[in-house]
Parts: sequence; structure tokens; C-alpha cells
Amino acid sequence: QYAPPPHRPVTDQATRNIFLLSRPRNTAGSSYSIQESMEPLKLLTVFLVIAGVFGQDDDELALEKKLCQDKSAGELFRLNAGKDSCRDVIQCTAGGLQAIRCPPGLAFDLEKQTCDWKWAVTNCDKLTKEKKVKPLLVTDEPLCEQENWLACGDGICIERGLFCNDVKDCNDGSDENACDQDTDPNRAPECDKSICTLPDCFCSEDGTEVPGDLCPENDRCERVPQMVTITFDDAINNNNIDLYKEIFNKQRRNPNGCDIKATFFVSHKYTNYSAVQEMHRLGHEIAAHSITHRNNESFWTDASVEDWAKEMGGSRLIIEKFGNITDNSVVGLRAPFLRVGGNHQFTMMEEQAFLYDSSITAPLQNPPLWPYTMYFRMPHRCHGNLQNCPTRSHAVWELVMNELDRREDPTIDEDLPGCAMVDSCSNIIGGDQFYNFLTHNFYRHFDQNRAPLGLFFHAAWLKNNPEYLDAFLYWVDEVIENHPEVYFVTQTQVIQWIQDPVAVESAKNFAPWQEKCSPGPRESCFSANSCKLDSKELPGEEIRMHTCVRCPNKYPWLNDPTGDGIGF
Repeated sequence: QYAPPPHRPVTDQATRNIFLLSRPRNTAGSSYSIQESMEPLKLLTVFLVIAGVFGQDDDELALEKKLCQDKSAGELFRLNAGKDSCRDVIQCTAGGLQAIRCPPGLAFDLEKQTCDWKWAVTNCDKLTKEKKVKPLLVTDEPLCEQENWLACGDGICIERGLFCNDVKDCNDGSDENACDQDTDPNRAPECDKSICTLPDCFCSEDGTEVPGDLCPENDRCERVPQMVTITFDDAINNNNIDLYKEIFNKQRRNPNGCDIKATFFVSHKYTNYSAVQEMHRLGHEIAAHSITHRNNESFWTDASVEDWAKEMGGSRLIIEKFGNITDNSVVGLRAPFLRVGGNHQFTMMEEQAFLYDSSITAPLQNPPLWPYTMYFRMPHRCHGNLQNCPTRSHAVWELVMNELDRREDPTIDEDLPGCAMVDSCSNIIGGDQFYNFLTHNFYRHFDQNRAPLGLFFHAAWLKNNPEYLDAFLYWVDEVIENHPEVYFVTQTQVIQWIQDPVAVESAKNFAPWQEKCSPGPRESCFSANSCKLDSKELPGEEIRMHTCVRCPNKYPWLNDPTGDGIGF
């Protein structure tokens, strides 16, 4: 039985307590999120409903009216500022004031409007979230005489292009306060298939349309190959190399006779680059996942174009140099914690010539979404609390992360929110259940529009749960044996098929899927260099890095990705 913690009532006139399950909210699919790590604690938020708190006399009614007059619907605010009161907030409701207290160890973040770790909350000294004046974008009569000029919140007109450019050009700053995918005046347009044509552009109104003419009206898709993309995030090293050898054992092959392939989003620290070189030699795709993998999730949301370039462009440079990858094949990236960096991230991707991102999560839906280009508006809402999705037009592919359906029996179970990373599907508790989960989601794609099925992992989840690994390998082997329409391919190979769609009967001869078909044993670098390195950017740390190329002078890091140590 859970005994709620003693609480200090906001007022002596409180009449009843209601306890509701609550967890700190975070980004959809982030396997390292507060939401996931706090779940086992079964935290409770105390909801103290105050009936008639200020209803005893006119003065108290006036005070309640004054407190609520400038608050938006559902907005939570404090009565008292300071660290001692940082757990407690108030909400105006039709029945009076409602007091809410965060669980022990947490504090309330006014800007995020949710409970978060105490150390992550920086506005305990404030009573309300910052009031942001909105521009006057929709009015009965035009406010601005000049064409392509728009009105600030104070009625002064400025050029349309100055809105949502990270510079406050309006006197009241309102030009930077309406900048999501629905309100940004310079947002990407709706999909226009008359100008968005393959191979360089692909979009559809709702995102579910199959490329090419293989599936008329998204029905009868038997001629469309079912692509499955297996991805792993974070460092490749001795903790997971044996796992990858077990999964990709050169016995599991696609219908074209080639080994099944996967994509590895590699973060830098502790990565063994001789292993990266070997995975690339075997035909797997290596993509960027940042140098630092900073734990401060809001960093990735708010990072500048330069920050993103250092993290991802630097990551690619390190991978290519120390993984000895010379074919320009490192073209994709995934943001740490799936925290999308908005227009800054995608502007960097254009400038640094990245081909695709695979960080944006699409909410669970049937049929699922196909990948799309970012020239036009995303065909789904920006999913996940605190996400910063791009709003502008960008010359980048998005290999969208379709959420998986985690219900055990979809025919009778109530609706549950989906999950993007497999290891964030917290209700999976056994091998049989995991097998059923994989089978159900496979046929959800296969029997509908055959959008690529993405299975996104962190290696430790399979490594630490042998029962899950056994179920996964059994499922893969079963699919290979029973479905000649199914190909386990890399993320880039998905884009290559979309750009030049071929039917199932021709897929065996599809050239991009035959590259590095089934490489033989390695013929070089049987013993990698073991480099004991430090860096002034990581004071006090000494890290061992394995690579088949010459050891650098310093451990590669943000400001010295080549490890030359020059200037440090």
C-alpha cells in the first residue's frame, strides 16, 4: 500500500484530498527519460481540491478573481516563490482553486508546466511562467499596408521574414512567440505533389501514401517489399560487439541472398573505432549520434546551428577518420534522447550535407507513416512533450520513427500510448510477450501500407535480457523463413528504394540492396591500436580508444575532433 507523504495544505480551509497517479513527463520515446527512470517508484502527485477556499467572503472572492484573471486555461502557478515552495502550484478551475504538489525529490517547472527533477528546475524564484505577447497574425481586416508585412502584438508592422528568426524585432518580442508548425508565418507549405516528385522529393497529405505506383489507393500492397530497419544507438565497444555478431551471424539473409543489415547511430565516447570499421566493412550503416551525448536534454532542444555542427559534423569526422570510412557513407543522424533541435538542427544538416534525420517520432496510428522529405510541412503533429520540431522547409529526408503498438492483445486491450524505442515500451516483461509484440507490429505494417517497420534499440536492453534476445532472434528467423517479401535493410537503403521503387518480384535484383552483399572474413587490422589518451576538454579523464589508424595526440572532442591537440 502506498502511504502518501504528509503535506502542508495551502489553506486551513481545505476539505478533501484526491490522490492521482502521476509521473514527470518527458520526450516521447526517450529511453533515458525521467519518465522511464521514475516509473518503478510509482510516484503519486497529491491533488488537493479546495472547495470554496476563497468563497467565504467578498475579499476572498476578489483575491481569487485577481489570481486567475491573467491566467490561461489550465495554467499552473505559485502562491509563494522560493525553493521551499517549489513543489507547490495552484490552478484555476471552474470549481475553485486546485492545489497540486509534486512528489518528493521533484519540483515544478513553470515554463515546462510539469514536475521535474529539482536540479533541472531553475524558476523556483518566480510565481508564474513568462507571459508572451502574441503577434496579430489573424485579424478581420489587414493591419499592414505593405505586402508581406505582419503586425506585432502592439500593432506595429514588420517584414514577414523577420518572424521566428531567433531575433526579437518587435518591440514586445511577439515576433518570436508564435513559431510552431501551425503558427510560424514562414512555415513550410502543405504537400504539393505537382512539384514534389521523386527522386529528390516525396510527400503525401497524411504521410501514409506508398511511393511509386505499386499500391493503388494504398490498398492491395502485395507488390511492395516490406522493409524492416533495425537500429542501435550509442557506442560500439566490447559491451555489445558479441551481441552484434550473434544477431548478424552471416546465416540470416534477405531473399536476395545478402546478409541482413542494420544501422548504428554511434556516439563517440568509449566507442571502439576498429569495431566501427568492421561493422562498416560488413555492409552495415554507420550514422552520427553526437560526440558528447550530453545528459542535459534541453541542450539538444535549444542548441544553436553551430552547436549542432560541432556535435554531429564533428561526430562524422571522428567516425570517418578513426573508423577509416572513406566512401562518404556517414549521411544520417539521430539526436540524443530523441530531442529534436528544430530549425537549427535541420539548417545544420543542410549546411553539413547530411542526407537524413531519424529523430522525429510520429504518434501511433494506422496505417503507419512512410519517410518523407522536409521541403513541405510534416504530415503529422509534433509529438512528445517539449519537442522542438522544424517548421521551415529543409532539403533533408526524415526517416520518421513510427510509434509501436505495445498492447498485448489489440482486439480487447484498451488503447495505450505507443513507444518509439523498443526499450521504452515499459510494459514488455517477458520473451513470449515480446514475440507477440513484434508479430503484431509487423503485421500492422505488412497488412496495411507496408511502411518500413523500424525496430530501434539500445544494445544493453537485449544484452541484459537474454529472454528478449531469444524472442527477437526467433522472430527474425521466422520472418526470413516465411516472408520472401521482407528485407532487413539500412536507413539509407530505405531512401534508395523510395527514390526508385521496385516491386517485390524485382527486389532481388535491386542494385542498392546488393552492395556489400555478403563480405568474407576481414583481411586487415587483426590487432587494433590501443590509444591511451586525454584531452584538455575532459580534465582528469584518461580514455582508451581503439582504432586501425595511427593514434592521435589527444582524445578527439568537440573543439579538436581530429585529436591533433593543436592549440590545446
